[in-house]
Amino acid sequence: MKVALLPGDGIGPEVIREAVRVLEALELPGLTLFEGDVGAAAYRRHGHPLPAETLEMAWAADAILFGAVGDPSFDGLERALRPEQAILGLRSELGLFANLRPARTFAGLEDMSALRPEIAARIDLLIVRELNGDVYFGDKALEMLPDGRRRGWDMMSYAEDEVRRIAHVAFRAAQGRKGRLCSVDKANVLETSQLWRDVVGEVAGDYPGVALEHMYVDNAAMQLVRDPGRFDVIVTGNLFGDILSDQASMCVGSIGLLASAALGDRQTAFGTFGLYEPIHGSAPDIAGQGKANPMATILSAAMMLRHSFAREVEAARIEAAVARSLAEGVRGGDLGGSAGTAAIGDAILQRL
Repeated sequence: MKVALLPGDGIGPEVIREAVRVLEALELPGLTLFEGDVGAAAYRRHGHPLPAETLEMAWAADAILFGAVGDPSFDGLERALRPEQAILGLRSELGLFANLRPARTFAGLEDMSALRPEIAARIDLLIVRELNGDVYFGDKALEMLPDGRRRGWDMMSYAEDEVRRIAHVAFRAAQGRKGRLCSVDKANVLETSQLWRDVVGEVAGDYPGVALEHMYVDNAAMQLVRDPGRFDVIVTGNLFGDILSDQASMCVGSIGLLASAALGDRQTAFGTFGLYEPIHGSAPDIAGQGKANPMATILSAAMMLRHSFAREVEAARIEAAVARSLAEGVRGGDLGGSAGTAAIGDAILQRL
C-alpha cells in the first residue's frame, strides 16, 4: 500500500506529521510512505509548484495524503506558478473529479458552532463537489480595454458527461446513507446550471431508492444555517461546493475538523485511487508554532484507509479516537482550547 505524502506549505508538514504517527501506530502490513515536494516548497527547490518528479510520484502511489499549499510571499507570481496551482494541477492531471467532504457535529462541540447547539447537533451531511470543471478551469483573462480600463473575465462551463459522472457518485453515496440527495445549482440564471439540473434529473432514474430535490445555491446557503439537519448528501459544482463546504465547517465548529477525499475512476489493487486532505489552508500565521489542529488531516487519513485501501475497521478506529478525544476535552486553539499539534496527536494515539 503505497502512500505519497505531500506536506506542502505552512502548517502542512506539521499536520501531516501527526497523521503519519497515527498511520504508523496501526502497524498495517505493507504500508509504505514516501514524501514529495509541492506548493511553495516545491517552487523554491524546482521552480514550479507541481514539478514533474512529484507528479511521477503521485502516479506511482495508491493514494496521496496532502497537507496544504499557499504562501503570501508568492502572491506576486503569475497565476500558473502560484503554490495553489499545485492542488488544481494534481486534481486535473490525476483525473480526480469527485470531492467528498463530510461534515458532522462531534458530541461535546455543539457549543462551538456558530448555530444554536440544538441545531448544530443535527448536522451529519456529505457534500459531493465536482472538481475538474466549472469556472476554476474555464478560459480566463485580465485585460486592458481601449479606454484604459481593466476587465477580468472567467468562463464557467460544464459538459454533460462531467455532470453525469459526478451525479452517479452522489447518488451512490446517498444510497449508503439516508437515501436523500439535494442537487444545488443556480438554474434560474445560469445555462451551466440548467444543464446540471437536467442531467442530474436524468441520472435519478437509475436510483429509484434515492429521493432527489433541487435547490438554488442561495437557498442552500440559507438552509445550511437555518435547518442543516434536513441535508443528507449535497451534490454541486466546483465553485458552489467550495463555498458551501467551508460554510458547513463553521456550522460544525471549526474548519480544523473537516476532512476530504478527491476520487476519480482509477482503481488500484486495493480500492479507488484518491487524494486526501484537510479542507483548511496553509495558515502561515501559525506555521511552525505547534498550534495547528491536526484532526482534519488525521480524519483524512481515515478516509484514505476506507476508500483507497478498504480498511474500514482501522478507519473507524481513527474516527472513534478523534471523537473520544474531543468528547473528553482535547481541543486546539481553533476550538477555544490550549492543546498543541503534538499534544492532540498524543491524545488520539492514546485513545487509538
